[in-house]
Amino acid sequence: MLAAGAATRFGSPKSLARLDGRPLLAHVLDAAAAAGLVPTVVVLGDAADAVEPAIRWRAELRVRNPDPGRGLASSLRIGLEALGALEPSVAGAVILLGDQPWVRPDVIAALLACRASSERPIVAPRYADGGGPNPALVERSAFALAADLEGDRGLGPLIARRPELVTFVDVAGTNPDVDTPADLARLG
Repeated sequence: MLAAGAATRFGSPKSLARLDGRPLLAHVLDAAAAAGLVPTVVVLGDAADAVEPAIRWRAELRVRNPDPGRGLASSLRIGLEALGALEPSVAGAVILLGDQPWVRPDVIAALLACRASSERPIVAPRYADGGGPNPALVERSAFALAADLEGDRGLGPLIARRPELVTFVDVAGTNPDVDTPADLARLG
């Protein structure tokens, strides 16, 4: 789960912004737990000292991106490295974004179900109402692909550039992210 962004467009620690009385990050953590994602690695950034005590953590492993200004891709690499180092080893990862509080467990379940029949190392949703390919499932064999990613777009450019690596799963709705206070107001 990537939650290390600087929130420059938001103006304060976005992970702690309230939606329905709870921090944005708590909504994403709840979706991961409801989908049965274990282990869970959360990548935090400069606001980690404020986020750590404000969230009701379960058993999530929290790691810090020492330079979140390098963008989402750097957090993705750090998260995959932390997950890849765990024992017992994991077969893959579902990449969740901490600023997408409406991520749904049924979408995560659809990705996991598709994984069993897919020969491709990435499984991503295709939302009926539009939106980006998040969350995305990445097989361990494809973790190394993150090494070449740069900037603030995570897996998006790789998915667009290498569609032969991706199985898309059609799902209902959308999965908006919160970049600005206006985005949060629209969700609330």
